[in-house]
Amino acid sequence: MLVLVAGGSGFLGREVVRRSLAAGHEVAAAYRTRPVGVAGAAWHAVDIRDRTQVVDLVTAVRPDVVVNAAFRQGDWASTADGAAHVAVAAASVAARLVHVSSDAVFSGRAIRYDETSTPDPTTAYGAAKAAAETAVRAISPTAVIARTSLIIGDGGSSHERRVHALVAGDQGVLFTDDVRCPVHVGDLAAALLELASTGRSGICHVAGADAVSRHELGVLVARRDGLDAAAVPSGRRADVGLPGPVDIRLDCTLTRQHLRTRLRGAREFLGG
Repeated sequence: MLVLVAGGSGFLGREVVRRSLAAGHEVAAAYRTRPVGVAGAAWHAVDIRDRTQVVDLVTAVRPDVVVNAAFRQGDWASTADGAAHVAVAAASVAARLVHVSSDAVFSGRAIRYDETSTPDPTTAYGAAKAAAETAVRAISPTAVIARTSLIIGDGGSSHERRVHALVAGDQGVLFTDDVRCPVHVGDLAAALLELASTGRSGICHVAGADAVSRHELGVLVARRDGLDAAAVPSGRRADVGLPGPVDIRLDCTLTRQHLRTRLRGAREFLGG
């Protein structure tokens, strides 16, 4: 199987590339600024905002599966228009499409959201992700749209780096009232590739089993990494009035029924 990973140089994209290669697949990966040193993949410079570039790459590569892990917060053209360009290109060669979306499509008013929940974003990024979902479903009805949450790894994610910086004395806090369902990047990548190999389509929720606050997540990271967990600063989002959703919990019950991949909770994969 030939897998094309859009956003292959990102944190999730790199893991999808690595796992695809480990499974024996031929892999092509698209990047915007610079490739990542993952040997065995064919790397292609592509600006996902440019429909012609995306279509030309997909036409040349002719993948069996396209995993779109590309996004850029604050850039509608990358997140929304780019998703439409990838969907059009994948459909043109009858490639299986797995599009990665986000819990940011929800406001948090309902707190718990399953795969049937209607997006109601309150941020520009959430609106771009919701628009991307609409475009993908219209262009490629057989595509999988995989909504996920905070992505954590073994030291490489932005949240993990933030914890280290805060413990070292950087200004800021981690909120005790900002709750998500973090997922390990390896679990997420494995689930995406598994979904690519099935006949499933439509919305899937692919997040971790535990709902934890950003502060609890930071404490778990600190303990795993041998840092002083008591030094992780805390605060309440409600006290500073930041816009955006506070408590979003993705209900993955339906998706889990069809996955062999186990989506561990943060307390498990961080050893809490």
